[in-house]
Amino acid sequence: MVSPSRRQFLSAAALAAIGISGCVGRSSETTPTPGSAGPDEAGRADGTAADSADGATADSTSVTDAVPTADAQLPLPMEPATLRDNAMSGGPSKDGIPSIDDPKFLAPDAVDYLAPGDPVFGVERDGVAKAYPQKILAHHEIVNDELAGTNVAVTYCPLTGTVQGFERGETTFGVSGRLINNNLVMYDRATETWWPQILATSIPGPWNEDASVRSLRELRLVWTTWERWRRHEPETRVLSTDTGHARNYGSDPYGSYNPRGGYYANGNLLFPALNSTDRFDKKTVVMGARTADGAVAFLKESLRDQSLMTGELGAEPVLAVYDPALDTGYVYWNSEEEEYRFEDGSVVGPDGTAHEPDSLPLSRVHTFDAMWFAWGSYYPETDVYE
Repeated sequence: MVSPSRRQFLSAAALAAIGISGCVGRSSETTPTPGSAGPDEAGRADGTAADSADGATADSTSVTDAVPTADAQLPLPMEPATLRDNAMSGGPSKDGIPSIDDPKFLAPDAVDYLAPGDPVFGVERDGVAKAYPQKILAHHEIVNDELAGTNVAVTYCPLTGTVQGFERGETTFGVSGRLINNNLVMYDRATETWWPQILATSIPGPWNEDASVRSLRELRLVWTTWERWRRHEPETRVLSTDTGHARNYGSDPYGSYNPRGGYYANGNLLFPALNSTDRFDKKTVVMGARTADGAVAFLKESLRDQSLMTGELGAEPVLAVYDPALDTGYVYWNSEEEEYRFEDGSVVGPDGTAHEPDSLPLSRVHTFDAMWFAWGSYYPETDVYE
């Protein structure tokens, strides 16, 4: 059976004109080398035209000058040029799904469009807390924002269930209209470079083939519910539905998360996955972490049940920790394989000190939710723990 195009899918939802294409944390998890000291998310420790379909018009600005990039490149499942060849149109053209470039925010008491169980993507940095509702991001996929003095891009891909934040420097990110592995392909408006969202790594196009392959600086957003986030961050600001675009934010063209239904609940994909991943149901949620040395995933439901899980990332021991307050997880380097235990919502270390799940005295690895098919297809050599 041939999968429907994304345009057909949206048309069936009576929202083809919208052009949907293709996802509590502290601000930025890092990927230091195992055993090294590194800041945690709260900063406590430490010119030619492209093909006509895309209409890209790159200038002479290099990626490294225009976009803040990480010191180490994240792993790619294949050569950048091969990834680029696997890019396909999601239906809408470039910027057919409009990013939100002038976001407005409300105080919690002024929010009347969220039910307690609605998903939001939360972030806190230097005392500034914000929430980005999934029901708004499903229509835009990218919000170019500022957080505690840093320009950031908050990105969401409905088809892969991934929400990720990136530093963006002085440029902004837009939706390219292309998908790889069903996953959003962003582009930066300074250099027109493609950035597959999950990979967070540049894929030079035919208009900038000589550009170096670099990875973005990431910041953690937590997938949680409005009720949980508001309880955790009572002073949070919330993205307003006053986006400058005419959209019905009460209707998700793909289905529903509260309760779960439609695309989010069935086993169908709109496009083929990059690699075969039949170990788990396609849309099983995993907490994934990756560095230049490899990738690891923990089934989220297993982490809920066990609270603490151990594994390896690039042959180095890691510890996964569940946070019941926000229904999320964190992954830490644990090179010394120190013993921790979960007790009354806290994590007790080997010296008997209790810690919040997001603030163990270990270096954290950037971690985020993803549908299994997307994670397993992009990282076929990933270690998986259940």
